[in-house]
Amino acid sequence: MRRLMIPALAASALFLNGCVAKTVFDIATMPVKAGSQAADWATTSQSEADRNYGKKMRQAEAREGAERKRHRDACKKRGIPLEDCPYAGYRAGDPEPR
Repeated sequence: MRRLMIPALAASALFLNGCVAKTVFDIATMPVKAGSQAADWATTSQSEADRNYGKKMRQAEAREGAERKRHRDACKKRGIPLEDCPYAGYRAGDPEPR
């Protein structure tokens, strides 16, 4: 029994060293990984900025379209030809007045 235990203990020590070394490595690199993750969450990537800008512009264009439709319907209701009823409302590319 003792003869089998010594080689098994030696073999387990070899396998355990790798596991311990991996754990020590993971613990040592954890603050670096956490810091880089926090920096990633705090900053906006270019693709995120592009996606957000596209969403904002689609919403602005939808708002402009809805306002133009209301304006056109109001002109028709009053019996004014569209050529004589210019739209002077919100435009999607223009900055918002403050």
